[in-house]
Amino acid sequence: MTGGQPEWVIREDAAIPVLIALYLRQVCGIRSPEELPALRRVPGYDGVARPDDDQALLEREWREFWAMSVEPLAHPSPVPLELVEGFDDLLALPVGRAEALREAIAPHAAGALEFARSAHARYGAEGAARPGVSYRAYASAIAVHERRVGRRAHSFELNVQVLPLAQRGVWWIGSLTVAVTDGLRSDVVAFDAAIHPIIAELA
Repeated sequence: MTGGQPEWVIREDAAIPVLIALYLRQVCGIRSPEELPALRRVPGYDGVARPDDDQALLEREWREFWAMSVEPLAHPSPVPLELVEGFDDLLALPVGRAEALREAIAPHAAGALEFARSAHARYGAEGAARPGVSYRAYASAIAVHERRVGRRAHSFELNVQVLPLAQRGVWWIGSLTVAVTDGLRSDVVAFDAAIHPIIAELA
């Protein structure tokens, strides 16, 4: 609160750790979270089918890694983290708790880094070409919400990950984080309509 007035904080990004995690999800054949679409221009898993128990273990380890990638402060590791070779300093896994995932992702380090850095740079370039547009989009949605409910918006925080997903939409990927397709984010009218329910839920 500032001077008794509610505050809202919205952080928008195409974070490299999130992009890496989604790239690895796709090339390693991990299905969860099932509601989140695939990335564009990223190959699917082309290895041999895994036994059900092995697949379940890999999925569980990836979900823990995903939670730490999306909201690291909310999901600290219960054990020390160790950097994974080939991923520079961008990927660390819990020691002794992610061995199946560590083995599965090892061959994909170069591809994951190249994809994530390229997508992150593209997001940055598009944002630089439209200064102020990001803030105005959210401020407009909050103003509409306030008029609808007849009060100031409650204080809230929201993280928005703008991602090159194959389907347009908005998905919750954390307690304070949503993923939005890059194409939808660049469509002012469609994004305005899509973000309203998210704002209404929080504010």
